[in-house]
Amino acid sequence: MGGNDLLIVAGEASGDLHGARLLEELRRLRPEIAAFGLGGEELSRAGLDPVAHSSEIAVVGITEAIGVLKRAREIFSLLLQEVDRRNPTAAVLIDSPDFNLRLAKALKKRGVEVIYYISPQVWAWRRGRVKSIARWVDEMLVILPFEVDFYRKNGVEAIDVGHPLVDEVPSLPHVWDREESAPEPFQVALLPGSRASEINSILRTLLRAAEQLARNTPVRLVLIKAPTVKRDQIDRVLSEFDLEVEIVADDRFEHIAASHLALCASGTATLEVGLLGTPMIVVYRVGAGSAFVGRLIIRLPHVSLVNLVLGREVVPELLQEDASPEAIASRAGSLLGDTKEIRMMRNALQELRGMLGQSGASRRAAERVSDHLEE
Repeated sequence: MGGNDLLIVAGEASGDLHGARLLEELRRLRPEIAAFGLGGEELSRAGLDPVAHSSEIAVVGITEAIGVLKRAREIFSLLLQEVDRRNPTAAVLIDSPDFNLRLAKALKKRGVEVIYYISPQVWAWRRGRVKSIARWVDEMLVILPFEVDFYRKNGVEAIDVGHPLVDEVPSLPHVWDREESAPEPFQVALLPGSRASEINSILRTLLRAAEQLARNTPVRLVLIKAPTVKRDQIDRVLSEFDLEVEIVADDRFEHIAASHLALCASGTATLEVGLLGTPMIVVYRVGAGSAFVGRLIIRLPHVSLVNLVLGREVVPELLQEDASPEAIASRAGSLLGDTKEIRMMRNALQELRGMLGQSGASRRAAERVSDHLEE
């Protein structure tokens, strides 16, 4: 115990995937590593000894988080009990700031080296948290190019390792490249999110929009199911609609690239769709309480990661009351009928891969963690 033990904590689906790739690379560098902590299926397959499953606390929105608060506290205590038992040399905390920043404080008090991988979006909202990061985090491994300057200006050691999605998302031929004229029907991909709470708040809206879109435009619908979402939850929502929808759990990148348009919940999935070059509309809805608080504290020109990285609005964002089925259907129908706008959006999305850094992000992150273990 101790020298070879590493705590890894990922509370989200995207963090589970990125953490798994980091752990795989780290085990190539240091085969003796014994990792334990919080994660999902991806981290477990990579060799994590799980204390709990990340889906138990993966929600979005301030008011939505109240529903899992009790279980989050239980998991927090379980993790610290295991830390006290195994005495790890270091911890890798991935995103999930409300949980992980509290954990970072407790770990530092125990003398555990804290490496934070994938920055919480403190540059977007609740900037005061950067003071806690400077106090409790030894090194921040960031994946977006503009984050390094922000952290260094605030006294936090930060290193840009590049975005792991550059390696995860392949370059595939897009459906628009294979067709010379407007096809019938158009394939539309629905990406309602990776959390159960997002399925409840977003999927019905997307399906109602698809119903309206289908009245005027021939469409074929594919729903891209995140691995963290249970099929029966999706089936329950679909049973409310008289729509033919293909549910895709495997080969999601191929199905997205084969789609003419994606209706995508804001989050990491927007970068996946953008890297594939598929035109998209970003949609997001949270509870009224979360939305009210969000308007007070978020100071950003854009919400989607695609637009933030590119520094301008390349893909349309329909949020909260603007994300009505009528508005989504109208914007989708307009896009599918405008090859010029589609071409402009696709040309802009081609810039994305280069702006997210070179390949090998997981390897570079693993090397930094290995260095901390060595020290």
